[in-house]
Amino acid sequence: MERKQSVWVVDDEPNGFEVIELLLRREGHNLTYFNSGKKILSQLESELPDVILLDVMMPEIDGIETCRRIKANSNWKPIPIIIVTALDSKEDLARSLAAGADDFLTKPINGVELRARVRSMLRIKQQYDALQASVNLRRDLSKLVVEDIRQPMSTVLLGSHLLLQSQLQPKDKERAQMIHAAGLEIDAIINGLLRLAKMESGRLVLNPMEVDLNELAEVVVENFQAMSTIGYANANSKQIQLISKLPPQGRWLAIDAELFQRLLDNLIANAIQSSPPNSTITLEIDYPDTTASVRKTIIRVTDEGTGISRDLQQSILTQYESGNLINGTSQIGLGLAFCKMVAEAHGGIITIEDNQPQGAVVTVEI
Repeated sequence: MERKQSVWVVDDEPNGFEVIELLLRREGHNLTYFNSGKKILSQLESELPDVILLDVMMPEIDGIETCRRIKANSNWKPIPIIIVTALDSKEDLARSLAAGADDFLTKPINGVELRARVRSMLRIKQQYDALQASVNLRRDLSKLVVEDIRQPMSTVLLGSHLLLQSQLQPKDKERAQMIHAAGLEIDAIINGLLRLAKMESGRLVLNPMEVDLNELAEVVVENFQAMSTIGYANANSKQIQLISKLPPQGRWLAIDAELFQRLLDNLIANAIQSSPPNSTITLEIDYPDTTASVRKTIIRVTDEGTGISRDLQQSILTQYESGNLINGTSQIGLGLAFCKMVAEAHGGIITIEDNQPQGAVVTVEI
């Protein structure tokens, strides 16, 4: 049996709901009435409708502010909202659209127009739900594949590690090092995919602790310099110089140390992949002077590659978005998507800009 589509009507005047109920009676929807913005915001915590008809003129929280709060919530944002108002003005329309409203109706309500607009919004919601279901299915399948790869990859890493501990000829040892380095890179990608899946599902819980960010950055840089000796991350083969510019005095921050180390790892790894031979990558940390209650930290990773085109500077932060960052190198925005999630989980932001005269600057502010 097909599920009836739910339409919520928010109006402080019961007569307004009665009119809409009469006009939509033959449409077969489940109609629910709320007499205030506060009540619908509370109900949305436990249930989501297919469409909301929202009156503008209401006490306490008016319809436009209610709409703004709904659209500010990532879980509620896909719900189509039709603003209903007795004020027939362009200014009222502009305010409604700025708050995120999807459509607009003026009183007195015309039945034909109401039914047409509700049907249109329901079609949009159905298309969104179908697309989201498809995305979730592909994501679940991808996660299963990734988890299936973990076990054979662990075997490869263990086998190559044991080979490196044995007495090998120099040429054979070099080959074993290449296999082990490639295995480490694949393992890092697998772990990144699994962490992203956890963050997107809301199952990844932050474990904040007081960390000296300067010390954490030094550890990350030292690790990359050590790994480059066996070709990991391709830094050594490209003759890339990795330098850090840290303030003399560090700062203790309440952050998830493991996630933040991964963030720095990913920023540097992306910079290495994007950089040409004989270039420089700089990790810089700055603590601008702020008030005692607001303490900002800025992290910048600068490379000297060909940069990221302006149309990709935002989309590359989205999972699976790809682009040719340097000649012959196509990169998937997986590491940067993870960085974006970590920054936002700590209340920060991440941005990408051009470096002068060439390259890119990725900035994290928390």
